[in-house]
Amino acid sequence: MREALFGLALALQFLTRIPLPVACPWNAATCRWALRCFPLAGLVIGAALAALAILGQGLPTPLLALALLSLWVALSGGLHLDGVMDIADALGSNAPLEKRWAIMKDSQVGSFAILALVFLLAWKAALIWALLEAGMSPWLWLALPALARFGALLLLRLAPLARREGLAWTWRQHLARHDLGLALLVLLPLFGFVPGGAWLLGALCVFLFLYGLAMVRAFTGINGDIVGAAIEGGELWLLLIAWSWWWFAMG
Repeated sequence: MREALFGLALALQFLTRIPLPVACPWNAATCRWALRCFPLAGLVIGAALAALAILGQGLPTPLLALALLSLWVALSGGLHLDGVMDIADALGSNAPLEKRWAIMKDSQVGSFAILALVFLLAWKAALIWALLEAGMSPWLWLALPALARFGALLLLRLAPLARREGLAWTWRQHLARHDLGLALLVLLPLFGFVPGGAWLLGALCVFLFLYGLAMVRAFTGINGDIVGAAIEGGELWLLLIAWSWWWFAMG
């Protein structure tokens, strides 16, 4: 139990900017539990979003949508946005493979990174606005961040790693297939409350398959930036699928 609690704390410290003044041991057991708790960290973010969506119902929809997006970014600290920007600069360069890797590691921000950031946030804001206008259940805001972080686990476990180094390689050593099942258990109760929850999970798997193929083709494998970008891309994709499901199934 102690290792599980340390694992949850590690997941929150790694995936969120929620202050947790706890020194957690970094070992095989706590890392394994941290990975299993990725969806739980997403649920914490989602709970804050759902609470804001409920409490802010009296606000004009554009302001509430902007508030939700701002909170979403603040809670994650923009950690995964950095991965999106690094990938955008690398792919936009049209450079050879080794040069693309060098660009991903470069701390400087290029024009492709800025464009990717602006369009990602703009699409997220627009879809949040549309879903608020549609009157979607607050359970959706709870589920989306958790599903996206479960998707990161799927990608990390199933996609080939580009290099035997870095954070993705370190995490991968402690992630077994049965850990994916344990992580999914956290999400199963949500499917009874989220309209089209099983559809969202299936759509996420399609996204991860296509995204993984594209990243392997572009970089020969995945790394930490690519996994982080999968969370941002997965959230955007799930927002789009949720809106599409409402439009076609409920409209």
